[in-house]
Amino acid sequence: MKKKILIPTDFSRTAWNALIYATDLFKDDKCTFYILNAFQLYHLTTDSILPPQPGHKAYEQARENSEKGLEQLMDAITIRSDNDNHKFEMISTYNSVFEAVRTTVENKKIDLLMMGTLGENSSDKFLYGSNSVDVMEKLRDCPVIVVPQTIQLKEHSRKEVVFATNFKSSVASHELNELLEVASKLKAAIRVLHIQKKDNLSKEQEKNKKELQEYLKDVVHTFHTLTDIPLVTGIHSFIESRNSDMLALINKKQGFLASIFSKTLVHEIGFKPHVPLLVMHHKK
Repeated sequence: MKKKILIPTDFSRTAWNALIYATDLFKDDKCTFYILNAFQLYHLTTDSILPPQPGHKAYEQARENSEKGLEQLMDAITIRSDNDNHKFEMISTYNSVFEAVRTTVENKKIDLLMMGTLGENSSDKFLYGSNSVDVMEKLRDCPVIVVPQTIQLKEHSRKEVVFATNFKSSVASHELNELLEVASKLKAAIRVLHIQKKDNLSKEQEKNKKELQEYLKDVVHTFHTLTDIPLVTGIHSFIESRNSDMLALINKKQGFLASIFSKTLVHEIGFKPHVPLLVMHHKK
């Protein structure tokens, strides 16, 4: 069965890098990659109450630019990814990034969203870019992987994915499907990282930890604990010290990602997005 992967693009180097990372990660799998460009008009006059319609000069120009950009992208990726397992489809739509992504995920039954981030030099208030954080927060129908601009798949022998959790909520096995698949593709071990204020886990946390241990029994994994250290500082230090390849989180509540990846907090500790981020969602 083909995997359906959605990759939004604004034709930047960052978006191109996310596409390359995706095709390399799933090089052995039959996949359809939907490459999406959402275009909008930002210079409407104040008396333009309704959005421009097809046929409107500004709309048609924006649509033409979008479609031309996608054609050029199709030519480039076809040359770069000479892989019979991969099929590419281009989508151009007038909409906001989030709404375009949400609609495409629903209509195309997307399995995984992969997108670039604006990276450390962005002037946005979020480290991973406002569009990226918006999508990670609000899109709860499929997992998301955000790929920093300079990241490429490494060819070293030891790879690992850091799965950060506080054990406060139970995790259903199906919520970990993408984590297990990505770890398998990377041939990576899973390092479960828990950052806590005190030494002992509650009974509920102990139960949830044992459940997680059972889910990971067929995968190389280890558990790690850091005590009395701020969350982002701990995650950053752990990843940097081990040269880890990816960070994975389960987003259980609205605003969680925005709070831990805000640039205000991040600048205080010097954290920079050196690894891809896999965001899974809690499914009730």
